[in-house]
Amino acid sequence: MKILGIGNAIVDVICKVEDDFISKNELTKSTMKLIFDENEFKKLLSNLKIEKTVSGGSVANSIVGISQLGNDVGFIGKVNDDDLGSKYEDGLKQENVKYFYTKKKEELPTGTCLILVTPDSERTMCTFLGTAGKINENDVSSEAIKKSEIILLEGYLWDEGEPKKAFEKAINSANKVAMSLSDQFCVDRHKPHFLELVKNKLDITFANEQEIMSLIDAKSFDEVINFSKSLGKIIVLTRGEKGAVAINGNEVVECGIKEGLKIVDLTGAGDLFAAGFLHGHVNKMSLKESLDKGTEMSSKVIQQIGARL
Repeated sequence: MKILGIGNAIVDVICKVEDDFISKNELTKSTMKLIFDENEFKKLLSNLKIEKTVSGGSVANSIVGISQLGNDVGFIGKVNDDDLGSKYEDGLKQENVKYFYTKKKEELPTGTCLILVTPDSERTMCTFLGTAGKINENDVSSEAIKKSEIILLEGYLWDEGEPKKAFEKAINSANKVAMSLSDQFCVDRHKPHFLELVKNKLDITFANEQEIMSLIDAKSFDEVINFSKSLGKIIVLTRGEKGAVAINGNEVVECGIKEGLKIVDLTGAGDLFAAGFLHGHVNKMSLKESLDKGTEMSSKVIQQIGARL
């Protein structure tokens, strides 16, 4: 197997709503809110008509992208043995992703992200992690990890106690480790841990400019380049309008953004950027070709709704 992803297994439930639904439920438009109370989540959902249900989660989105490019891939993420859990598993199987997790009855339901689309096409998200946030080391198969060339992890997983053990087990069993730093808040919460991972444990790190600058407390992007060069590992950075940069020791390559795109929805841009780059990497493309492939994939996904092509 080329790549095995380990991440939060979350079902995206997409609903169309009017603007007053957002204000009435005291939500902030275009943001993501974590909901910890299942009843609050159910109450929100009870008055809505579901447009579309899609298997989501950051690493899972990347893995699906890598599968669509013709690679042999797998995924581990925790769901409950419920309706959404079955939908999640089916969603992955339809994309030719091997699912290395056997679902069982859990105390918490399958993780869900309610995506509320208002008439102006903005999306407001409410995430209930559910059982996804309870992944532990017993859920992670060392055998599947050893059989894959690279594992892909997400920074979001580092958040709670048990997932961290699963994370460490995965890293210790892996041939090669790639990870996305996920989110600036994530980096700020776990700075010393993430810095240790980037320096000593990861072979490939994906981050955007804000995340990497926050991680090393850099004042300028030149500092980031010098830090990355000194590691002798692959660091892949997206810089919004400024395109993307990949660094491997003294080799530094850049790729500009595609012009004239009709941008509809930025969800999944980073996930599919990682998919394109990793596809290049495992298929022995050069650093520059891998970076170009990442840019091509992310350019496609931002011109449509949702994080999957």
